[in-house]
Order: sequence, then structure tokens, then C-alpha cells
Amino acid sequence: MLKKDLLELCLLQLLSVEDQYGYELLHRLHAAFPDTQESGIYAILRNLCKAGATESYEGAVSGGPVRKYYRLTDAGRERLSGLRAEWVRLRDTIAALGVE
Repeated sequence: MLKKDLLELCLLQLLSVEDQYGYELLHRLHAAFPDTQESGIYAILRNLCKAGATESYEGAVSGGPVRKYYRLTDAGRERLSGLRAEWVRLRDTIAALGVE
């Protein structure tokens, strides 16, 4: 599983719990993957929207700029399930090889 797929898995997992706005997702992922560029995370979000795995909407105005929220779609839940299965296979393969 490449880094892009891992980031996609994490984004979809975060969105499976609750809708979140872009900066919030960026902040959470950047804490886990500090070497990842902001533009890369937003590119993955855009691609997920284009693929129909997520959809976006504008949140209520709270005195600042309008926040763009993302939510998981049925297609996104299917994609998440596939990526989870791929992650488990990769994790089990690494463990079987004795790699720590």
C-alpha cells in the first residue's frame, strides 16, 4: 500500500466517523504524517469527490470564511472497506515476514 493509499484510507476512516471540514482533516492528517504536503491532502480530497467517494457541502457561516465540509457516500464506504482489506493483507504479510 503506497502512501497515497494510506492517506486515502485515513481520510475515509475519519469521514466514516463524522463529516469534517477540509482544514480539520488536513490538521489531523498532518499530525500523523508531518512530512505530507497540504496540497497533496487536498488533491486526494478532490479526487475522492470526483470519484463519488465523498461529497462536499458548505457549512454554516460562523464569522469567518465559509467552511467546506466533506462526507462519505455509499461508494466511499465501499472504497473504505476495500482499502481496509488491503491494509490488513499488507499488515499480515509484513508480520509473517517478521518485519517489525
